[in-house]
Amino acid sequence: MEVIKEELATYARAKKVLEKTAEGKELGYEQNNALEFLKKFARLSEKKTQELIEELGKAVPKLKDRHKILIANSLPEDLDDLRVLLAHEIVSLTEDEKKGVLSAVKAAL
Repeated sequence: MEVIKEELATYARAKKVLEKTAEGKELGYEQNNALEFLKKFARLSEKKTQELIEELGKAVPKLKDRHKILIANSLPEDLDDLRVLLAHEIVSLTEDEKKGVLSAVKAAL
């Protein structure tokens, strides 16, 4: 298999792509596993996920796309969840910015 294009994707987007692919042909083992995982853990629709990403960009402009997608996929519920999520990332958020992230997540749910 040749990689033609690589881009960041939310769980909701990946789920939609795999479901569309499954309509046209049989999925491989890894694709089936990924689709099953996404059916269990993609909690927001693609539209709601995109709205959340836009809101995160407004609330905390210094977040990169990968940070916003990580947050949209994981949907942290409290400050501890958010700290764990961003522990390996090179981004430093103030307490107000963290609260802004959490309020955007809560609004999306």
